[in-house]
Amino acid sequence: MSEMTLKVPGMTCGHCKMSVEGEVGKVAGVASVAVDLETKLVTVNGDALDRDAIVAAIDEAGFEVVS
Repeated sequence: MSEMTLKVPGMTCGHCKMSVEGEVGKVAGVASVAVDLETKLVTVNGDALDRDAIVAAIDEAGFEVVS
């Protein structure tokens, strides 16, 4: 299992958190997703994580990943 952490500064509320967790959770290989609104970080755990697919899922939720 591997872990990936992405910075997503636009998240501000519980709805943002639920939207991102829901979309990223649909990506193949993702076992868990945790959003920290205070630090603006999304931590993803799973097998064979596809960064591009995860970034696309965050985009689908309406947010932008920052390097």
